[in-house]
Formats: sequence, C-alpha cells, structure tokens
Amino acid sequence: MTHDSSASPLIFGGAAQSPRAALPVLPPLALYIHIPWCVRKCPYCDFNSHTASPVLPEQEYVDALLADLDQDLHAVYGRELSSIFFGGGTPSLFSAEALGRLLKGVEQRIPFASDIEITLEANPGTFEQEKFVAYRALGINRLSIGIQSFQEEKLKALGRIHNGDEAVRAAGMARQAGFDNFNLDLMHGLPDQSLDDALSDLRQAIALKPTHLSWYQLTLEPNTVFWNQPPVLPEDDTLWDIQEAGQALLAEHGYAQYEVSAYAQPGRPARHNLNYWSFGDFIGIGAGAHGKLSHPDGRIVRTWKTRLPKDYLNPEKSFKAGEKALTNDELPFEFLMNALRLTEGVESRLYPERTGLSLESLAEGRRVAEQSGLLQVEPSRLAATERGQLFLNDLLQTFLS
Repeated sequence: MTHDSSASPLIFGGAAQSPRAALPVLPPLALYIHIPWCVRKCPYCDFNSHTASPVLPEQEYVDALLADLDQDLHAVYGRELSSIFFGGGTPSLFSAEALGRLLKGVEQRIPFASDIEITLEANPGTFEQEKFVAYRALGINRLSIGIQSFQEEKLKALGRIHNGDEAVRAAGMARQAGFDNFNLDLMHGLPDQSLDDALSDLRQAIALKPTHLSWYQLTLEPNTVFWNQPPVLPEDDTLWDIQEAGQALLAEHGYAQYEVSAYAQPGRPARHNLNYWSFGDFIGIGAGAHGKLSHPDGRIVRTWKTRLPKDYLNPEKSFKAGEKALTNDELPFEFLMNALRLTEGVESRLYPERTGLSLESLAEGRRVAEQSGLLQVEPSRLAATERGQLFLNDLLQTFLS
C-alpha cells in the first residue's frame, strides 16, 4: 500500500497544502458486481470479459462473490447501499436463481436504502429477454441493454451476436417485464458509418423511449482485436458532424446530457453513475472489480480484485490483487477527473467534503483553468465550460502544473 503522506504539507498546483482533515460525512455507498463471462468477446472490448464455457460456474462464483464481500465488510460497517450495478461481461447470462441468491446474501450483509437502484447489464438476445420478468421479481429495477447499433452490417462489424430486430424487441420486453427505467447503450463512429447511419440508429433508439441513453464514440483500445487489426473509421469531420447532430436530436427529444456520454430524461440519470462521477464510494467484488472507499479518519483507498476468473475462483488465491491509499497530491486530480465529466460539474463544497482537502489547494489550478476558458468562473461550483468538456485532458492538466 502506498504511504499516506497527509501528515506533511505538499505542493500542488503552485500552492502548499495543509494536512488532510478527517471526513465529516462519508459519501453514498454503492456496490459494483462484476460477472466476467460473455458468449463471445467483441473485437472492440477492453473490459475484463472472457468467453463462457457451455456451463457457467454460477454457484461457485456466487459463493466467491459473497466471500469477497465479507472481506470488505469491516470498511463499511453501519452504512447502507444506495445502488448496485451488475456489470460485465454479460451478467444476464446468469440465471435469476443465482442472482437472487446473491442479492439475498448481499442484503443480509449490508442494508439496502429504501429507494435503492439495482441495475443489471443485459444483452438484447432472445435468451436473455426470457429472463427479464424473473429479474424484475428479484428487485432489480433498472436494465442497461447493450444495443450498440440496429443495423445488421454494423452489428456484424462489431462482432455482436444479436440482430436489429432482437434489439428492438428487447426494449419492449423490458417494459412488459415491469422495467419503467432502462438504458440503451449505443455507439457511434462505427466502421464506415455515415452521418445518416448514425442518426438512423439514434432515432430508432429514441423511438423505443428508454429513460436513459449511453451514446458514445467507438475508440480503439489497446489489447483488443480492433487495436491490432484496426477497421476503417469515419473521418474526423464526419465524427464531429455526428456528435453535433446527435446531441441536438437528443436534446430535441428531452434527453439532457449530464455526463460526457450519458443522456437522460428528467429525473432519470443513473444514480450509480452519478455517485461514481461525484467521487462517491463503491465496493467492487468479482474478477477484476475495482473499488474506492473513504474512511472517517480521512484515508481514501482504492482496491482491485484478482482479474482472471480461474484465479478468482481458486481458494488458494486471494480475492484482492492490490490496494492503494490516495495521497494528498493525487486526490485533486482523482476528484476532478471524475467530477468534471459531469456537464454541470459539482458544488465546490463537495471537494473538501469528499477529499478532506481545502478548496484553497485548487486555487492556482482553478485560476489558470478559468483564464484559459476551460473552467466556469463560478465560486460555488466546479464545472467545465463547453470548451473544457471538449478538451477535458487539457483542463485536468492545469491542475497538475
């Protein structure tokens, strides 16, 4: 673990920092559960996902998840969960019976908030759709359905195993199953995609009336098939046209952008996502899951779990692969890297509340960012300007100089 150097003043952004204070209030607590298996690994995917065998080790994996959670309980005693997010991989490959046993085990260990948001990532294939009613009966109250595109040639290029019709049906099946809150994941900037192609996908998604849309540009990530065998992607001018026209279309239909790639109907932003971007706390369990937990004494610790499923399920190996206590000089960047992705930013008071550091520690970086037109001149908020949203890396760099 990295030594927490909060006992001595540090230089950051041109100003000396005072020691970190104890946190007066702990942030909301969420739980991320990683289920790492997919039917097939997509060529663009850099998540910790692995091709599933014909029979998934559901029982063994649920046992391991609960044992993993047990080892983190000492750090969250007396707190309640505001949200749970099942990510992957493809969590909807798991049976409702397995997920039900898991949720029951979690609730026995950590109380659920009365209005808890529980999200499950699902693929739109018919096999997964058949389980939607059972998932809703478990108390899962939000789905995130991975559409990516409705067009057959684009789905084929992305290595997706569903078709456009299944994608359309999935939204209807979600609503019929009782999900009045669901997200559709949609990509743009796909191989050989035109502006008309991209807007056609977006119009189809809007017609299905999801409460939330994650609409983001395909990027080529290291350690993926696309990185090693890059497809032909649209030119920068086309990408810019897609972004501008798509954002206008979403706004026209009542989807407000609240984060770089997240759009929601009024009152429907993803609570789990908002907690993450506003530097809230989350336990991460499952193969390769990451967590971040604050402690009343001011320590803020990031953790990461064993990545490969076979190692995670091996009783001879530890669930935890590592942990790191964030130091004073790391905290400003860590906080802002998250908070400034939100289009409205966060209230300034959240910075000392979530980090234990004074606002004065940001003063020099703030001055430079405001003069550069990247940060809004608003003492009560930390928020990027429109230009700052476009050049977020440049904005963050002003807090490292």
